[in-house]
Amino acid sequence: MTSAMEIYQLLPKTNCKECNESTCMAFAVALLSGSRQYTECPPLIKDDKYHNSRIKLEEILKPIRGAEETGLIVHEELCSGCGNCVVACPVNVANDPHGSGRGFGPTNDKVIFRVIDGKVKAANIEECRRFGKNRIMCNACIDPCPTEAIEFV
Repeated sequence: MTSAMEIYQLLPKTNCKECNESTCMAFAVALLSGSRQYTECPPLIKDDKYHNSRIKLEEILKPIRGAEETGLIVHEELCSGCGNCVVACPVNVANDPHGSGRGFGPTNDKVIFRVIDGKVKAANIEECRRFGKNRIMCNACIDPCPTEAIEFV
């Protein structure tokens, strides 16, 4: 998993504030959260001496661009559709009385995960325990995944 320090090491570390952040570390944290793009750092973009850093940043930030607000990423290319995450998710368990792993039908707007066309899909992410002001760092969907297709960034 990518860290703010790993991102910071690839930034110019000038603390120039041209990106409107107070420091390069603050900018690194914003990049990690997905609220900013590395292209918003003028020195990084303008100066050719940071070319290799730009390439590395693009590579390590690519998964983050697809993340939900909670940091959830479902790597469909890795997903086998087993449904382990679906039945392990506490929110799904509370809202799918049949425990089918299919999310109690397509109209249930409380479940987070469903298996659709052989792949797990995330929906209703605002129901995730990691969402909102009272969030907790739940990892229940990650542990049972045999292909490591789910991650939080």
